[in-house]
Amino acid sequence: MDSSASNLKVEQVFVGAGCNRIVNNVSWGPSGLVSFGTQNAVAIFSPETAQIITTLPGHRATVNCTQWIPSIKDAPRVKKISRQFLLSGGSDGVIILWEISLNDRKWRKVMQLPESHRKGVTCITGYMISQNHAIFASTSSDSSVIIWNADLPSTDEGVCRLSCLETLCIGPRLMVTLSLSELPGNTRQMVLAMGGLDHKIHIYCGEMTGKFVPVCQLKGHTDWIRSLDFSLPIFSDIKGTSIFLVSSSQDRTIRIWNILSHSLSHTEAPYRKKEISLTSYIEGPAFAFGSSSYEISLESLLVGHEDWVYSVEWHPPVASLISDNEFYQPFSILSASMDKTMMIWRPDKTTGIWVNAVTVGEISHCALGFFGGHWSLNGQSIIAHGYGGSFHLWKNNGVEYENWISQKVPSGHFDVVLDVAWSKNGDYLLSVSHDQTSRIFAPWNIISSDKIASWYEIARPQVHGHDVNCVAIVRGKGNHRFVSGADEKVARVFEAPLSFLKTLSYANNENSCNFEELQGEVHVLGANMSALGLSQKPVYVNDDFPSGGNLNSEDSLEAFPDSVPKILTKPPIEEQLALHTLWPETHKLYGHGNELFSLCCNHKGTIVASSCKAQTYTFAEIWLWEVGSWKVVGRLQSHSLTVTQMEFSMDDNFLLAVSRDRQFSVFSLETSDEGDMRHELISKQEAHKRIIWSCSWNPMEHEFATGSRDKSVKIWGIDEGGTSVKNILTLSQLKSSVTALSWLGGDKTITKISKGYLAIGMENGFIEIWRLGSSAITGWTSNPSAEVVIRFDPFLCHVSTIQRLAWRDSSIVDSKKVQLASCGVDHCVRVFEIQF
Repeated sequence: MDSSASNLKVEQVFVGAGCNRIVNNVSWGPSGLVSFGTQNAVAIFSPETAQIITTLPGHRATVNCTQWIPSIKDAPRVKKISRQFLLSGGSDGVIILWEISLNDRKWRKVMQLPESHRKGVTCITGYMISQNHAIFASTSSDSSVIIWNADLPSTDEGVCRLSCLETLCIGPRLMVTLSLSELPGNTRQMVLAMGGLDHKIHIYCGEMTGKFVPVCQLKGHTDWIRSLDFSLPIFSDIKGTSIFLVSSSQDRTIRIWNILSHSLSHTEAPYRKKEISLTSYIEGPAFAFGSSSYEISLESLLVGHEDWVYSVEWHPPVASLISDNEFYQPFSILSASMDKTMMIWRPDKTTGIWVNAVTVGEISHCALGFFGGHWSLNGQSIIAHGYGGSFHLWKNNGVEYENWISQKVPSGHFDVVLDVAWSKNGDYLLSVSHDQTSRIFAPWNIISSDKIASWYEIARPQVHGHDVNCVAIVRGKGNHRFVSGADEKVARVFEAPLSFLKTLSYANNENSCNFEELQGEVHVLGANMSALGLSQKPVYVNDDFPSGGNLNSEDSLEAFPDSVPKILTKPPIEEQLALHTLWPETHKLYGHGNELFSLCCNHKGTIVASSCKAQTYTFAEIWLWEVGSWKVVGRLQSHSLTVTQMEFSMDDNFLLAVSRDRQFSVFSLETSDEGDMRHELISKQEAHKRIIWSCSWNPMEHEFATGSRDKSVKIWGIDEGGTSVKNILTLSQLKSSVTALSWLGGDKTITKISKGYLAIGMENGFIEIWRLGSSAITGWTSNPSAEVVIRFDPFLCHVSTIQRLAWRDSSIVDSKKVQLASCGVDHCVRVFEIQF
């Protein structure tokens, strides 16, 4: 919050965001927090609360990978640490080091690594040597691997020192995965495994001070190698000390390699084992490094996945039953594949052969597999991130036997979010995105809890094959309805089914809701996706369901894996959102010649206005649709380029439109007794020097604001006769292009007039709130004024262009707290609570 701000306080209530669809993007740290990239931001969420805690701004390109320092594997060696660090790599080659204080959960950007890569970072791996010393490596599509040394501070005032130990040029065959460990035998020497496009695993060895040299190559995979992970050292009285390396590939297989150490005098040849056991049946290369020799053998070949295996990871170390200070490596591996499953592999107790012990996955018809899977610190939870930007979390609730149960996780869009709108009662927030979905977020009130209700995605009403650009909630009486516009040039009308209305009542904790009365008014139970996936057909209350399709049955997901409507009594998981929360489509609105760009509905819920992309006067028309009959009742012509936003005045007498042609238009609207719509253009002005992106009405009067790429916001007023518009006030120049505006109504007293508060969203992702018109009783006419009262903390803001802002109730500040929603190019939907 800005130091010059008034008593206003801002608190982040909710962040909804999807995960970038990139391998190595997710990391689960020993603190229990999960990091992932969402567009240009690094997001942090807590699996315990299923909420995104914060997003870290700093990258200027897509975040490709994240890695905690220390990692879960390093946790036994770094006890009682008060701070943890996070590395994030972007598609522009930039690597940033972050620090979190575990005491107050505050984040800070430590530094951007110097001498980083020239192209996108594809993988980061690290190894904690001691409490305050780490070595990590990064690989990039610029055909290089950089090994770094990090001296981490031991106190809050300490300085973090980073240095580049060595840069390895690996030739034209790109490496996409790395794993770093200490060589077996406690030699204080490091081993680095890298894999990529040449189907080979390259093993490098080096001192902790740098100078890594290639020692051997492991052959066997027949396609790209996608993931590598070293185990902790394994001690054996017979064989000596060894570490295991697990690898996965696009050839659908997983291989486990055993690296065994032996002492070596400089006159001896490398030792090679003569006998081949059942579990170690193929000899690999042998090499010498330092004072020891090593031999590598293929321990096991795991075949079970039906598609590319993108991720493998050893079970985190577990405390020994003898001493809490001793840890051992469980023989358990987690794999994630594009076949929509994760598997846990363990050796059979009798034969020692590795087998698939646990399989979990998603059955959504629109799912396309997993990009990665990770263990929690205690190994009792596993998480995967999928092609749809979604997370999937399972927890083992079994005691005598394993019982992996799906858990709640954060969710959100995985592409640009272009529009948000509050429901007519403010019960939920609807958003649309270029990920071709619309989603509903709402607070879920849990019974017998004193905490503030947590927000979740409770429905995904629209899923089809076109990027969705705009949305408008149909206000007024009747059931919940909305209109969405996409790149297909058609506006679609959706109506809430009975299953959603009952789910919403559970979310609002309305136990007194009369379900029988609801069922009498609403006959559509839900929707089902058509075969081509471009239309959502209604499912009626009296329709027959196959056995197992009971709406309130928890087993219906497995018994009937189709998009059957379902009443949700608790926050849903990803599979339920994708399968059971569709809304039926009731109408299609044809007429526009190009992709839909903007929609709005009047406050009475009788008229919907639409516009499309345009480069000519003809295509820039605004179409007016009558709600109910959905007939065209008006075609308004004024602009020559795309109308970027429209909004009705609070009394619905005027329609405001702003355009790429730098002009705004104000139309007066009147409905005759016969129901005919009359419209007249009362003003058209060139208001700004650049594109006008946004506009917003004063909810109390006939005044409005316009915001432009020229970094200015102007306030305009309509005269009492409603025939002309004049400029009242121009706000001070802002630091970035203005892309979103939303006006919150003021209050009137005998002594002063407040025109309310104007929320301003900008291209750089920042949000400011301005107080307008705190002047004498005469209002604007006597010294009109505007002052910024709060600038949001960058850690609360978006990291890319803000597309839309919307107050939950824009009419007037009746209470001390008001909520503001925002969405942006960074894939995020955010809700803030402003305390006056």
